[in-house]
Amino acid sequence: MTKPVIGFIGLGLMGGNMVECLQKNGFKLIVMDLNKDAVATVLERGDASEASSAKELAEACDIVMLALTTSAVVEKVVYGDDGILAGIKEGAVLIDFGTSIPASTRKIGADLAKKGAGMIDAPLGRTPAHAKDGLLNIMAAGDKETFDKVKPVIDVLGENVFYLGELGAGHTTKLINNFMGMTTVCAMSQAFAVATRAGVDRQQLFDIMSSGPSSSPFMQFCKNYAVDGVSDLGFSIANANKDLGYFVKMVEDLDTRALIAEGTSTNLQAAVDAGMGAGNVPEIFDYFLKLEE
Repeated sequence: MTKPVIGFIGLGLMGGNMVECLQKNGFKLIVMDLNKDAVATVLERGDASEASSAKELAEACDIVMLALTTSAVVEKVVYGDDGILAGIKEGAVLIDFGTSIPASTRKIGADLAKKGAGMIDAPLGRTPAHAKDGLLNIMAAGDKETFDKVKPVIDVLGENVFYLGELGAGHTTKLINNFMGMTTVCAMSQAFAVATRAGVDRQQLFDIMSSGPSSSPFMQFCKNYAVDGVSDLGFSIANANKDLGYFVKMVEDLDTRALIAEGTSTNLQAAVDAGMGAGNVPEIFDYFLKLEE
């Protein structure tokens, strides 16, 4: 595709910065979001317009990109009466940059294929700041011919683009990645909380643990909050809770269980229920510190 028309639905922190990156690289955008201020910001940059429905957007675009919050929202946008599936053109490609349930992704891909359209799942790593500069990590999967068709555009957004195979592999990999990361943060945050209850100095605990193989960027994020009071891992407890729930569901779909993930998911859900969902994940330290038997 040479300079395809791109539709983008979801102008949150990540999606909004991705759109800015695409605009800086000369792409024409058609956008949708419930936040009209975010839409206005895109339109003010020029060579962009707003669609009144996902169907209208899909009818006008060669590539439709999604940066949405949940699989349920993605399915609503795809399958609604005025949804993407009702309007997408033959030969067009849907790219889901969010974190979704792989089984849902594969279902959507099969339904798009019936209309002659393709799909790539391409969840993201790194931060909104990286998105603005086209420096994301992108875990892409889907039909190889479809991937190759849209890769020049994906390359604009990502510094590291990984092709992972058949549709759903991107979302599977992202959920595994987030299971590992968020379980690590929860475990380290609880370690600091237990140390506090036991009268062990948290800074000394960090000094000891970080001098061995447990040392990691995640440990540093946890120390920054538990020891220094700085909350600088920009990923919320609510988002972590959603992703761990998706991971548990994915594992169930594979006819097995992941007890470690279930434990992490239980703790994250409890923190959300305690009103802590908007906080960054290392702030679960406060939940563990107050936890009674």
